[in-house]
Amino acid sequence: MGSDVSAGRTTADRVSVRAMDDGRGLRIDDRIERRRCEILTNGPVDPGPADVAAFRSPVDTAVAVTTDGLTFEEVSRGFVHGPDGPTDIEYFRTTSFGPGEYLLELSGPVKLYATVRGPMEVDAQVAELEISFERPQTVRIGARSYHERPAATVTATDDPVDVMAAVSTFGSALKTTGSERSYPTLRGHPPAIERGDELSVPSGLTPPAEDVHVEVPERLQDVLVVAPLAYYLGAPVRAGPEPRLVVDGRGYRLDGDDGFEAAVERTLKRTFFLDCIVRTAGPRTVPLYERRVTEDALDISASDLYGRSNAERLAAYMDVPYEAVAEYIPTWKLSARVEPRCESLETLPSLVNDLSVIRSPSNPSGTSTASPFGDGTSGTGTDDADGSSDGVPLQPERADSLERAWVGEGAPSGASKAIPAAFRNRLDRDRRDGPIEIVVVCNDDEMLEERNVVEQVYGSREELPMDVTVYEGLDTQRLRLLLESDVDFFHYIGHVDDEGLECPDGKVDAATLDAVSLDIFFLNACRSYQQGRHLIENGAVGGVVTLDDVINSGAIRIGKTLAKLLNYGFPLRSGLNIARDRSIVGSQYLVIGDGNADIAQVEPGVALLAAVDSTPDGYDLTVSTYPTSEGGMGTQFRPAVPGVDEVYLCPGTLPTFEVSAETVREYLSTSVFPVLFDGEFTWSDRATVPDAE
Repeated sequence: MGSDVSAGRTTADRVSVRAMDDGRGLRIDDRIERRRCEILTNGPVDPGPADVAAFRSPVDTAVAVTTDGLTFEEVSRGFVHGPDGPTDIEYFRTTSFGPGEYLLELSGPVKLYATVRGPMEVDAQVAELEISFERPQTVRIGARSYHERPAATVTATDDPVDVMAAVSTFGSALKTTGSERSYPTLRGHPPAIERGDELSVPSGLTPPAEDVHVEVPERLQDVLVVAPLAYYLGAPVRAGPEPRLVVDGRGYRLDGDDGFEAAVERTLKRTFFLDCIVRTAGPRTVPLYERRVTEDALDISASDLYGRSNAERLAAYMDVPYEAVAEYIPTWKLSARVEPRCESLETLPSLVNDLSVIRSPSNPSGTSTASPFGDGTSGTGTDDADGSSDGVPLQPERADSLERAWVGEGAPSGASKAIPAAFRNRLDRDRRDGPIEIVVVCNDDEMLEERNVVEQVYGSREELPMDVTVYEGLDTQRLRLLLESDVDFFHYIGHVDDEGLECPDGKVDAATLDAVSLDIFFLNACRSYQQGRHLIENGAVGGVVTLDDVINSGAIRIGKTLAKLLNYGFPLRSGLNIARDRSIVGSQYLVIGDGNADIAQVEPGVALLAAVDSTPDGYDLTVSTYPTSEGGMGTQFRPAVPGVDEVYLCPGTLPTFEVSAETVREYLSTSVFPVLFDGEFTWSDRATVPDAE
């Protein structure tokens, strides 16, 4: 085995760098997020420690190696910073750099930096970046995990004024108040909130915006709604007679014909989007599609606004009509209906970390049968505090986002159920070494088809080590031990009811487990919601469950599709959103806990679904991107389509490209990802592309 090198700071425990077994490169492991990447070298290397302080950006660990070339695998985005400023690394292109000192900045499963000397050549392909030097040199390589923990915990009472004080600390997590805060890596996780008898705010959590603040009446639901906006602006929240945003003494009312919540949503989205435009005028010049198509319509100059203060930029943004930018704003990742109850406070920092749009349900009391998403559809009951359920709301309305979450009593159909314990469990996750541990249990002979498929799917990615174990007819004692063991992902196929998971000799009730150490689960069985909730309350992070009975054929289809999507790298929420459309029973499945949880890294950094549609002259290619832990709101993406040079904001659906059959074949060969080919769901390595007639 190769040597293991960590350097300089306690965060090195998050990330390890070691020589590969054959010595011809480095293997980098993120021990918290369970991510891995490799850097290949032309010959054996022996990494030694390097000073993390030598990098201009924070890194968790750093090493030094001597080599005449490096090949970075699974790189999705990169820049070369040199004497003449940064250069965007473009696909399918070889670029030469002259003598001088350079810093490579690369995005992949972990954030990478490398200090090198020119002359050198950089050859960029879709998931691989090759650097060649004229002669061997010492290269320093730094790595940083994308994992974010709250820097502190704020204790708040149920008094709305105290909650305002707690939310006011969120902006302290921003790493800048400049337009670059629109990059997900420059927004830290807001402080955690716990409930207590009195307000307690640790020192050092002062909001950075001195000339911007948000005012709302002393009502909990109003404070919750403005929390993401206050966080993104780095602004404090204060009590006032009416909701408004105050920028350098000038007040902007947060209301309109469609109400307060819609006004807050528009303000957040417009500010974020225009920051994404303005940041392109900085040193990292990139050909952003959204800037090109909006530039003539906007009465602002990105170049003039870049580098201006938070208040100056915001004042200019507020004068831009929302309608001028609405169609170009990237599809929002998450919208959440949050009951204005004190129990909701613990989930708030995680929702804010996703820049979620937060709204209150139409009936926050939870006493009605109305849908929590406010569409007026009747439901059949609510959850009470101990997790028992009399039923669920049905058919929530479509929200203007990729994903939806519900915080409060009840379990909504078509949205994820956020549970405070899940977010605590994720933040408390310990580092793990070794391959990703996946366990499949099939306790139903009638669903062996699903068992056979998922056994082949999990662990099928050669570049990502997974240890997959499959059991059939597991008894209660062994199943109980398994649920209490360190497992990354647990896929159960069988029967479940409120009494537990069925085994040949009885049932295992997750409520009776001492502690659950597994992270993520999929209980593909009828009415598995309650057992899944018990797994979360006892230690799990997130999972997929069912609300009602599901027929075997539909469950098998969902199980096979979701297994492939999770193995590819989709998080739970977006993976299930796609899998739901594959079966008539899809509406019975929902995510509970942390919907961002995943079991594998996506290649090469952004999850996508491609739609290929035949036309008389060739094909229409439409690519939809989905957020991941490496690529949240504000990520940029360039599709690996020959001839496409622009980058696009994620997540969302890119404009349709008119391409030839040969271009489609070339694009589908770049990696393995899901495809809708003339409306039929398949995978890029299985699609057959005939020539146009």
